[in-house]
Amino acid sequence: MSTPGTMRAAPTHAPLGAPSPWVTRWAHLVRPGGRVLDLACGSGRHAAWFAGRGHAVLGVDRDGAALATLPAGVATRLADLEQGAWPLAGEPPFDAIVVTNYLHRPLWPYLLGALAPGGVLLYETFSAGNETVGKPSNPDFLLRPGELLEAVRGSLRVVAYEDGVLEVPKAAFVQRLCAVREADGKTGGQAPPRYPLPG
Repeated sequence: MSTPGTMRAAPTHAPLGAPSPWVTRWAHLVRPGGRVLDLACGSGRHAAWFAGRGHAVLGVDRDGAALATLPAGVATRLADLEQGAWPLAGEPPFDAIVVTNYLHRPLWPYLLGALAPGGVLLYETFSAGNETVGKPSNPDFLLRPGELLEAVRGSLRVVAYEDGVLEVPKAAFVQRLCAVREADGKTGGQAPPRYPLPG
C-alpha cells in the first residue's frame, strides 16, 4: 500500500477503449468466471475486458446509447444511479465490482452489500486537488483525503491503495483501491488468505 505522492507509472485514463491499468493489475484476484459488476460503465471498457476473460458481466449506466455498444456477451441495465431506489436489489452478489471515474457517495453501502464473500472491489476516481488541474472540479465528485479507505473500513480488507497525482496522459489527482470481502472475516486458526501481489 503506497502513501500519498506522485504516481507516474500507470495513467488513470488508459488509451481509448482500454481498461484502466489499476483494474487490470488487480483483476487476478477475481474468481475465474465470477460475476462482475461494472458500475456507471459508460462505454464499457471494463465490462468488455472482463467478458473477454470469461466473466459474466453486468454493465449499469444511465446512457442507453453507450450500453447499446457493449459486446453481446455483456448483460446491461439502464438505470440512473443517482435517482430512485438501488437498481440491483435482489441481484445475486458479485465476485467483483468495478467503479472508475465515478463518485456518488450514497451508493457505497449498496456496493459493499452487493459484494460476495471473496469478492473484490476495484475503485479508482478523482480526488481533492483535481480542481487545480482540470475537470472534474466540483467537490461533490472529488474524494477527500483517505475517503476510499474510510468507505470500506470494517467491511473489506484493503489489499492496495494509492492516493496521489498521475502525470500521464494528463495531470490528475486520484485515489484507487483494491479491497476484498473476506469469508466470515475469520481464518478459523488456518493460515490467512493469500492475495498474490502482481509483479
